[in-house]
Amino acid sequence: MAIRPIVRFPNPLLSQKADTVTRFDAALEALAADLLDTMRAAQGIGITAPHIGVLQRVTVIELDRESGIRTFVNPEVLWHADQLARHAEGSVSMPGVSEDVERPQSVRVRYQTLVGETVEEEADGLMAICLQHEIDQLDGIFWTQRLSRLKRDRAIKKFEKLTKEQMRS
Repeated sequence: MAIRPIVRFPNPLLSQKADTVTRFDAALEALAADLLDTMRAAQGIGITAPHIGVLQRVTVIELDRESGIRTFVNPEVLWHADQLARHAEGSVSMPGVSEDVERPQSVRVRYQTLVGETVEEEADGLMAICLQHEIDQLDGIFWTQRLSRLKRDRAIKKFEKLTKEQMRS
């Protein structure tokens, strides 16, 4: 398919809530394929349609090639564990920056497949972290909003510095 340009932080699109997908057609399949190509090119493990400027509730996750590609349409968290886990998070929209974020270690999600079938499943570990991270993005919550003010300011300053260095080279 195609590698699309990635919307960079602090673009306002990243703080907008994505629209529910209502059409399950070839255009949706093409969007998912473009998301996968774009995510792989950016060396990410998860991406949402808003990351490429499309305000639709679609996310693609590929933790590694062995576990395969997962596409989630209209995902939502139904339940989360009380136990928390810390994991380094970042974004294809803010490359080069990561910080530890604390989230529930297990979740139960409901989503639709590319053909509109509704599925519920539980996830834990890295998949649970990724689902929560990407669903936040679909809700207009950029990952840095889950950080303390100090860590958020530090992450933003680091990204600004990296961006200036890239512009100079």
